[in-house]
Amino acid sequence: MPLLDLLNPFWALLLSLLLHCIPASLTAKCPQQCICDQIQLRVACVNKNLTQVPSTVDEITVKLDLRGNDIQELPSGAFKHTPYLTHLSLPRCNIRRVKEGAFRGLGRLVFLNLANNNIEILYQVIRQSQLQPTLSQVLPFELLPFFMSINSPPLFNKLGKTMVYGLQNIKWLRLSHNSLNYLDTEAFAGLFTLNRLSLDHNELHELKQFSKGDTRHYNPMTYLGENAVSMAKLTHLFLDHMSLQDLVNTAVSKSPNLVHLDISHNQLRVLQPFSEGSPKLARLSLAGNPINCNCYLRPLREWAIFRKVKLVGTCGGPAHLSGESLEAVYPKELRCQSQEAMLKAEFEDATRITPPPTQEPENKIKCPANCVCKAETHHSSCENRGHTKVPRGFSPETRLLDMRGNNFHYIPSNSFPGVAQVISLHLQSCKIVDVEDGAFSGMKGLIYLYLSENDLTSLSPEAFKGLPQLTYLHLEKNRFADFPKGAFKLVPNLLALHLENNAITKLEAGILTGVLGLRALYLTGNNIRNISPRALDQASGLEKLHLGGNKLKEVPTEALSKARNIKDLRLSGNLIRWVGPNAFKPLEGSLKELYLDKMGLEKVIGLGPGLRSLFLEGNKLEEVPDFHQLTSLEVINLADNPLMCDCPLLPLRLWIEKVNIKVRATCANPPEVKGQKVKDVYVFKACGPRSASPWRRTPAAAPSGPQPPASCWGRNRDLGSPEEKQKNQKKKKKHHKV
Repeated sequence: MPLLDLLNPFWALLLSLLLHCIPASLTAKCPQQCICDQIQLRVACVNKNLTQVPSTVDEITVKLDLRGNDIQELPSGAFKHTPYLTHLSLPRCNIRRVKEGAFRGLGRLVFLNLANNNIEILYQVIRQSQLQPTLSQVLPFELLPFFMSINSPPLFNKLGKTMVYGLQNIKWLRLSHNSLNYLDTEAFAGLFTLNRLSLDHNELHELKQFSKGDTRHYNPMTYLGENAVSMAKLTHLFLDHMSLQDLVNTAVSKSPNLVHLDISHNQLRVLQPFSEGSPKLARLSLAGNPINCNCYLRPLREWAIFRKVKLVGTCGGPAHLSGESLEAVYPKELRCQSQEAMLKAEFEDATRITPPPTQEPENKIKCPANCVCKAETHHSSCENRGHTKVPRGFSPETRLLDMRGNNFHYIPSNSFPGVAQVISLHLQSCKIVDVEDGAFSGMKGLIYLYLSENDLTSLSPEAFKGLPQLTYLHLEKNRFADFPKGAFKLVPNLLALHLENNAITKLEAGILTGVLGLRALYLTGNNIRNISPRALDQASGLEKLHLGGNKLKEVPTEALSKARNIKDLRLSGNLIRWVGPNAFKPLEGSLKELYLDKMGLEKVIGLGPGLRSLFLEGNKLEEVPDFHQLTSLEVINLADNPLMCDCPLLPLRLWIEKVNIKVRATCANPPEVKGQKVKDVYVFKACGPRSASPWRRTPAAAPSGPQPPASCWGRNRDLGSPEEKQKNQKKKKKHHKV
């Protein structure tokens, strides 16, 4: 008798015992409307008019397809009964709302498709606190090895009592073709393994600062700022079919593994080479953008050739290169004409009549004379046409309206009737000196307003009446001598205010009254000498404050105490010489980026422990503060400072050796080591262990008597005041003469 036949009774008994031990929840289940494959553990409920996620799906299902149903809301814990899913498809389900915790428990999910729904708001997808007991609730611990061996993929990450339930293994998330107009600031914070993200065809306005909109088809995002996309594992990012007009070259620098970036079908004319923070980028899709193949594109083309990045797309101009593949254009062909010739060429291109498709009547879209309107993108342009009055008669479907470079001089009341769906309005360089009350009345959907490079000196309190959704306001390069206080009371949703390169001399109390939600205030390049302690009273939500290139003589600590959420503070190019120990104390819990460069700074004592980026280049620092406490530091620049490379600087030298960041620091003195990197200087070898004492983390109690010099050059480098420093400098010169 074969051995197998002898063992059959044993296996039958064992199987019977196992089946008795398996909880009823693990027996095969299949909803009536669905097709279930018990071998591959797949369930498909496609186009079945389901109004909710079926609760009778087998618990060990790994692939669930629910496309084409009518599930309008995903409640919290919607998939808690299917914890082993690896693939979940929910496109075309009319989903309007995804409640917080809807995907709790899907610790194995790698693919999630939510495309073609009506989702408007997406809250944080995963929270670190989502820890639940699992093994004892699912099946007896003793049977785990058996089930782990017969199921593929494995049901658990590891054996143990608990594991994180959330989307910690998600690799591809599709949110295309929804109505997303809001993303929580930490919407993807817990998706550490995410490497493909699709956000095209939504209603997003920005990736870091959010507001609501009223569009239907495309994301109205026009600008992508620095570090806007910060996902360490991300490899594929789709931002196509938006309204991008510009993005900084560091927009994706915090996504070092990005391989494919799709920004096709936007409004990009020129693009700069991406920063070194994108070392793996291999494919950049620019199809459908009006790319100008002239000298301004040459750096990008040279960068792409050098880095072997494939550029997908064609030239939008000039005429002789129009339609040419970006890959086929050589850098030497990318030349610029004179400004007059370029304007003429642009005018000719814009006025060139394109025959409409045969299936569409010629008068399908309304458009004023001497303007160009495109039905497929809902964009209208009257750029550089010499208009002296704001044209009227645009299509009600218009989303982007570009009128820059005309000669309006002033904008009368109710200048834009019938265009309530316009999202972005461009009025740069129009020689505007006045904006009348209610000039933009009726533009209920306006998000971006550009009034840059005009001749405005003041604004009426009702200039922006009728703009409930205005979020980004650009007033840079005008002639404001005073902050337009009171002009923003009627725009409660304002998030970013640009007032760079004006002539503002002071910031008075209450300048931000009415804009409680403001997150970014840009005042670089003014003549600000004084900031009232109450200037930022209404700025509790402010995250960015740019004050570079002004005439401040001290850090406005009192004013900052009212804005304790500032993360990015820029004081570059001011006249600040000393930074005391409490200068940034009000921001010690929030400040991440600090710019103190090019300001003649002589001494810095206090810096917040949470800093990630610190810029001190171009100052007069001979010594540096204690950096040991800056445990979160990622970037630091000390270039172009007259650093005295003797023993008091030894702590810096030792610190540079320990940290895993690049530190730009060179010696200015003594003469024999001038120009050498601090980390390479040999003179530190003569310094004793006491030289490192200023940076020791647990210093001994200071003796009461006078202290010996801490420097191997026989000088005490701990200068207390400008007078003491001047005396020591005289002694130094005398010492060197001797």
